[in-house]
Amino acid sequence: MLWHTIHVLDILIWLVMAVSTGYILFFALVSLLWKKRVSRLTLYLTGKVLAMRQKEYFDYLVLYPAYNEDRVIVNSVHQFLGQYYPYQNFHVAVISDHMQPETNRQLSKLPITLLQPVFEKSSKAKALQYAITKAEQGELSTNAPAHYDYVIILDADNVVSPHFLEQLNEECIKGYKAIQCHRCAKNNDNDIAVLDGVSEEINNTIFRKAHNRIGLSSALIGSGMCFDYQWFKENVFRLSTAGEDRELEALLLKQKVYIHYEPDIHVFDEKVSSKDNFQKQRLRWMTAQIQSLFSLLPYIPKALMTFNLDFIDKTIQQALIPRSMLVVATLAMALLMTLVSRPWCIKWWALFLAICLALYIATPRQLRSHSVFGKILSLPTLVWRMTLNLLKIDRKNTDFIHTTHEK
Repeated sequence: MLWHTIHVLDILIWLVMAVSTGYILFFALVSLLWKKRVSRLTLYLTGKVLAMRQKEYFDYLVLYPAYNEDRVIVNSVHQFLGQYYPYQNFHVAVISDHMQPETNRQLSKLPITLLQPVFEKSSKAKALQYAITKAEQGELSTNAPAHYDYVIILDADNVVSPHFLEQLNEECIKGYKAIQCHRCAKNNDNDIAVLDGVSEEINNTIFRKAHNRIGLSSALIGSGMCFDYQWFKENVFRLSTAGEDRELEALLLKQKVYIHYEPDIHVFDEKVSSKDNFQKQRLRWMTAQIQSLFSLLPYIPKALMTFNLDFIDKTIQQALIPRSMLVVATLAMALLMTLVSRPWCIKWWALFLAICLALYIATPRQLRSHSVFGKILSLPTLVWRMTLNLLKIDRKNTDFIHTTHEK
């Protein structure tokens, strides 16, 4: 009886992990699909039609929500202002929350709008809402455009190329209302930063490139995002948690607004370099994931009736087990079952190999080096910290968990 119970539990646990593994492996394989080439003639004719229908330059409001970001914000904004894009067609606003007077003094010298709200409880959502309120009230700088076509959200540590707006404008001309740019690592100081950067690229492959490849919406990341200004203005005040990117995703998908991923527009993001910051960052993400799952579930019946595949897919995503936990857990179970019962261990080794294959495929070729994979030795410690986070998750908590920059 005892062995029968253990066997049933073994199968149930395997099935739970197999669902997450199968999802990841499926989209990793989808990412290998050849993207259909567009002929030069089609590109030429499309460009001609769009040029006749659309104006040449859109107007952009660029928002930097900055909570205690004194170390990085001035440099990020200063670099962004060097865009090869008509100066009159974009405006930068920094929402300075709990930053030092000296930082605000340096920012005030730049040709931007410096907003300094006072929040009882800070959050990125509140900062964005505050900025849009000020924009609608006409309280941005006098050199700001009279109206905006799109809003761009960047983190305080994000750095982009001088061609960023130029490239983004080309995508906006195609009519997309929501665009996620390719966020990638700008630092590789240690093992944790490298693994964090690789994890981001795997996310880009599975949840963005592969999804777009078969017509599904990309996932949002939280920065490097561009939205139709009118849509954003009407929906930003519906955000209420620290997982504002997941809330924005849900709103877009409920309204059947497609999210386009643009892999060629890079946004360089600073990766966490310490175990404590890694744990805090993952706690914020895991909390947002649980909150998002519970908020999406009530709408599943309607999504099924209206055949809203994007929304159904997004709900499934929120129920997935984190990949790093899958790798360690499947390996541990495979080793345990090898000792307990050889016949039982075969399915676990197969599952472990499947998740490893999926992650290998999803990792960009330039990152598949011995030096990168050698850093996997740090993974068990990080997974243990993520496991400890499970005890701290409060799905009703909406407090902002800030991740500081180490340098």
